Amino acid sequence: MTDQTSETAPQAAPPPGPLYPGAPPPQPPKPLPQLLAYMFAATVVGLTQGLGMSFITVTIQQIAGPLKATTAEASWLMAAYLAPNACLTLLLFKVRQQFGIRHFAEVSIIVYVLINLGHLWVDSFQTALIVRFFAGIAAAPMTSISILYMLEGLPREKKMSIGLSGGMTVMLASTPLAGVIAPYLFDHGGFRSLYICEIGMALLSLALIFRLPLVSGERVKVISRADLISFSFLALGMGAITVALSLGRIYWWTEVRWTGALLILGVVALMIMAIIELNREEPLLDIRWLTSAEIIHFTGALMVFRLILSEQSTGVRSFFIMLGLSNEQFVGLYTVILVATVAAGVTCAVILKPGRVALMHGIALVLLIIGSWLDSHATSMSRPQDMFLSQILIAFASGLFMPAAMMVGFIAALKRGPNYILSFIIVFVTTQRLGAIIGSALFGSFVTWREQVHSAALVQSLTPDNPLVAERMRQLSGAYASTISDGVVRTAEGAAALARQTTQQAYVLAYNDAFRFTTLLALLALVVLILDVAFEKWESARMRAQAEGLPA
Repeated sequence: MTDQTSETAPQAAPPPGPLYPGAPPPQPPKPLPQLLAYMFAATVVGLTQGLGMSFITVTIQQIAGPLKATTAEASWLMAAYLAPNACLTLLLFKVRQQFGIRHFAEVSIIVYVLINLGHLWVDSFQTALIVRFFAGIAAAPMTSISILYMLEGLPREKKMSIGLSGGMTVMLASTPLAGVIAPYLFDHGGFRSLYICEIGMALLSLALIFRLPLVSGERVKVISRADLISFSFLALGMGAITVALSLGRIYWWTEVRWTGALLILGVVALMIMAIIELNREEPLLDIRWLTSAEIIHFTGALMVFRLILSEQSTGVRSFFIMLGLSNEQFVGLYTVILVATVAAGVTCAVILKPGRVALMHGIALVLLIIGSWLDSHATSMSRPQDMFLSQILIAFASGLFMPAAMMVGFIAALKRGPNYILSFIIVFVTTQRLGAIIGSALFGSFVTWREQVHSAALVQSLTPDNPLVAERMRQLSGAYASTISDGVVRTAEGAAALARQTTQQAYVLAYNDAFRFTTLLALLALVVLILDVAFEKWESARMRAQAEGLPA
C-alpha cells in the first residue's frame, strides 16, 4: 500500500499481523528476480537435507561392503539418522522463535556444514554410525528453513498455493533425484563421492542463506526449563520407537528381544511426556487439541496415505532388488517418478484452493488405486520400464495429496489461534517421518509373512514324482554339465537352483499380495472420503434449513 493510498483511505484495515509470536511481520512481495532467487535457495536447501538421507536409502547394499558391514548392520545408519531427526522439529520451532529466524538459519547451516565435513574422516562402520547420528540432528532444521525460503517474498494469498506446493514438491523429489544421480556418483568414487556431494550441496546452501537472509521478527522468550524436560521424554520416546520400527522387520520382531523393549520404552516415555504436558498452564504441546476428533481425523488421513505410498517408496524398489537388479537399472524409473512429482507440484500450485481439497484428494486416491492395481500383476520377468505408468500415477498422486493436506491442517490451526501452529507442525512432520517408517515396516513385514505362506504352498507341490518337476530338475542340472562331471553333484546343484527359483516366485506372489493390499487400502480411503464429503454437505444443508425455518 502506497503512502498516497494511506492518506486517501484512512479507514482501511491495517495489514494482517504475523502468523505466530516471533514470526516476521508481513513483507511486500519481492520483485520477480529476487523471488526466484529465494525459491532457488529453498530448493537447494530442501534437496540438501533430502539427499542426505536418500543417498543412504538407495545405496544401502553398496555402502555395506566398503564399511565392512552386513546389510542389516548398514540399516543402523538410517535408524541413527532418523532417531533424532524425527523429534527435533518441536524444539527447533521454539528456538527459531526465541533467537530469530535469520540467526536460526545461519547457525543451522553452519552446524550442518561442519557435521557433513566429518564424513571425510569416515573409515569404518562405527565412525559412520556416529557421524550419521549427528547428521540427523544437524539436518532437522533444514526442512523448515526450506519451507521458510519458499514462502519468503510470495504474496500472502499465494503462500498457501505456490509456497506449500513448492515446499512439498522439493521434499518429495529428494528420493527420486537421489536414485538418478547416486549410481553415477558411486561408480566414480564409491561411497565417499556421495559424502562429497552432500558437502558440496551444504556449502552451496551456506552461501545462499548468507547471501539471501530471511526477515526476522521480534524475538520472543518461549523456551522454559519445563519445555526441556518434556522434550527429553519426547526425544527418548520418539527415538526408541523410530529405531524399533526401522530395524524390527530386518532382525524380525520375534527373533530379538530389544525391539520389544524399545517399543515399551518409547510408549512409556511418551506417556510421561503427555502427563507432564496435561498438567502445565503453558504446555509445549496441547495434548487435548491433538487428541480432538478433528486432529485425529487429519492425522489418520495422513498416516493412511503414507502407508499407501510405501508401495512406491519401499515396495517397488525392494521388489526389483529381490529380482537381482542393480541401482543403474533403476535410473529410468526414478527419472519418470521425478518428472511426475515436479509436474504434480506445478499442477497443485495452479489449482490448489481450500474448496478443492476434497476433489484433489479424491483424484489422488483414484490414481493410487490404478497404479497399485497395475503393479499387482508383476512377474519374475518384470523390469522397471514395465512399471513406468503405474509409478507415474502414484508419484503424481503424492504430489497432489501432500500440499492440499498441509493446507487443510494449517488453516485448521490458524482458526484456533497462532499458538496452535506449533502443534500442527509437529503433527504434520511427525506423521510424515513416522508414517514413512511405519509404512516401510508394515509393508516389509507383510511381504515376509506372505512369502512364507506362498513358499509352503509351492514346496508342497514340488514332489519328485511330478513329471513337470522332474523335467525342470533335469534342465537345471544340465546347465552344469560343462563344468561339473559328477552326476550327483549336478543333481544337487539343480535342486538348489530350483529352490532359489521357488523362493523367488514366492516373493513375487508376496509382493503382488502387498500391492493388492495397498489397492484395497486406497479404495477404502476413497470410500471414506466420499462418505465424509456427503455427510458434510448433508449437515450443511440441514443447518441452512434450520436457519431458514424449513423442515430438515
